Amino acid sequence: MISTIITAYKEEKTVGKAIESALSESIKDHEIIVSCPDKPTADVVKTYQKKHKNIKLIKDPGQGKPVALNIIFKKAKGDILVLTDGDVYSGKNAIKNLITPFKDKNVGAVTGRPISVNSRNTILGYWSHLLTDVGAHQTREKLATQNKFLVCSGYLYAIRKGLVDSIPEDTLSDDAVISSLIAEKGYKITYSPKSEVYVKYPTTFKDWMIQKKRSTGGYLQLEEFAKSKITMRSFSKEVAGIFKVFTYPKNIKEFSWTLLLILARIYLWFKIFTDLKLKKESFKKTWTRVETTK
Repeated sequence: MISTIITAYKEEKTVGKAIESALSESIKDHEIIVSCPDKPTADVVKTYQKKHKNIKLIKDPGQGKPVALNIIFKKAKGDILVLTDGDVYSGKNAIKNLITPFKDKNVGAVTGRPISVNSRNTILGYWSHLLTDVGAHQTREKLATQNKFLVCSGYLYAIRKGLVDSIPEDTLSDDAVISSLIAEKGYKITYSPKSEVYVKYPTTFKDWMIQKKRSTGGYLQLEEFAKSKITMRSFSKEVAGIFKVFTYPKNIKEFSWTLLLILARIYLWFKIFTDLKLKKESFKKTWTRVETTK
């Protein structure tokens, strides 16, 4: 059995599309679990439950995604767990392509490919395309080809059940922690670029900082939560690959936006170091809802 897990919070406007994309997959023995703490999102899920018996609703306590995942890990029946979010939706056959590599018993996790739905004609939209295409896609493609460690994307990834039963409740980047824990057990993590997941990225700089501080800053926790010191993302790795980003812009405007992105990333890493490393900012303060991605 395959268990597709959708974690959501106040995403009544988008969770329907996430459910529909999972329902469109031609997979036998497929359960779809939606976890949310709020009534509006739960009400949307219930309307789908009336027509589809394979949809299950779990009301989590609203204490963050890690807590929700720990509850679901115990209740999911599938041999393969597909993890995604209530504010994104997957492309055609994305899940089917995602679970195919598990025929290899050495594979412990497979990640999909995030695709930005934002317009490339705005600075933040351009940043989202650059970071998903040059940053995430090309990096994962290269690492998978070299059979090296790579981190799954939290927007869409799958894991073999039983490899991770729980994660710390103050985890900022569940995808990074889960990927590291699986790799530590000797399993391969691979990439399925055909498993596309469509994502709306922040449209304000404030929300961009909130999201990136949480996702990028979460990599610092690997020192505490995982034994492995291998990581796919760090300030030194970004500096080493800085020239690669200049292959992406198509005109002078995009070139200038690329320069601004470099400055923004430097500022981001500064905030991560001061707030998370020095000030030891709490999980509750760091995990702030990003409104413009909904």
